[in-house]
Amino acid sequence: MADDEDEGGFGGLYEGGHWTWDESVEALVFVSDLPTKPVETIQILTKAPTGTVEFRDDVDLIEQIRFRRRYQRKLKPGQADVITVQDVKDIALFTAPVGIMSPMLINMLHLPTTERFIRALILYSEYYLQVADEMGLRIMELEMKVRTPDCEILEKEYRDNLSDLRLLVAKEYTTMLIGGSDTRKFHHMGPQKKRRSLSDKDARLFETLLRMCVQILWMLLELEMNRIFKSQIFNAVEHTLRTNYIAKMAKEERAVLLGHCVRHDKKLNTRSPLMNEVFCHREIDYRLLGIGVIRSPQMTPRLHYMLQAVAGPEDKLKELDIVVGILGMPRSLFDTMLRPLPVISEGGKSRASMSSASGYSSKSSSSMRKSLLVAQKLYPDIVLPRKEKREFFFPSSFPDEPEHINRCSDTQRRRWQNRLMKLLYPKTTSC
Repeated sequence: MADDEDEGGFGGLYEGGHWTWDESVEALVFVSDLPTKPVETIQILTKAPTGTVEFRDDVDLIEQIRFRRRYQRKLKPGQADVITVQDVKDIALFTAPVGIMSPMLINMLHLPTTERFIRALILYSEYYLQVADEMGLRIMELEMKVRTPDCEILEKEYRDNLSDLRLLVAKEYTTMLIGGSDTRKFHHMGPQKKRRSLSDKDARLFETLLRMCVQILWMLLELEMNRIFKSQIFNAVEHTLRTNYIAKMAKEERAVLLGHCVRHDKKLNTRSPLMNEVFCHREIDYRLLGIGVIRSPQMTPRLHYMLQAVAGPEDKLKELDIVVGILGMPRSLFDTMLRPLPVISEGGKSRASMSSASGYSSKSSSSMRKSLLVAQKLYPDIVLPRKEKREFFFPSSFPDEPEHINRCSDTQRRRWQNRLMKLLYPKTTSC
């Protein structure tokens, strides 16, 4: 309990400031009066994390109580009690090792661009596992069946769906890399891109962000996530585990799961597969690149699905039959650490939850996660609306009306900043 007292020693959440009315949100907002350093001036002294980063997966009951009391997102009047991206980020921040944390990382995690990025990753990873499972069954069936032209049609649809979902991830990731929109102040050359490049700072920020995303997306295949961000050549997880999983895939699986935007350049010219998706020579609906940022006219059912999945309110996902992992599901179905509560079967016995079996640790094998995901079936499969068959032409002018942007929780951001400062600079007491 001593640690509990130490961590709670900082001032109240709404101390050292004042309240003011914000016309843009039509609500009272808290404005701090304390002097703060600009984000870009914060010095990061350590290098980018390498090797295994251990998140805590043994949070005991006392710590869970402390988390609920101090850090868990509180509901506003009339707000539906469903899981949001903020809830998942809160768990990742609470279980993260202090060594990889920084004020800049916390601020970056609380940006609309980053939230769309995380939601797109959840959507992609979930659909990837779904298609990988289906392709595994199809490859086994090929031992007794003959391929037909219908196989090519269905697999092409899977491949195009995965490519479009990777593109949703890639567009947000590219925005973050170039310091666009709300990520300007995090660019390694400053908001105006005029100062000397701080490459070490940039490497630490994005490598740490990747580690946080792996934790947030504990059901995502770690191998696949490292591949799409770093390419297979620089896939650190593959170099450690030596699974050779891509070479073991049947050619039909590779064609579907990896897509046809994979480039095999020399090592020094290798680009992230996400960047290859952006610059891929295939037919891409230009409206995909503006989803969640630019309001496009005549949205197709497919584009509307993707818009709501990556940028719509979480409490509407279930109503719209849109599946984005556990987002939008009632929090009452999960424990404090967002592990599914045991389900009582017809025989009266409880089945162990997926998370209690696999934990939040990155040490769990991908195959175990996949099989547990399928067995538990917390949510239905993703059913993406099909592409329209009519030919699509570029308009005479591109839309420029901004989309409504959902604001991130500044309250939660300040909670985590306060906690980090207390952990990094604990108060010293005289004997």
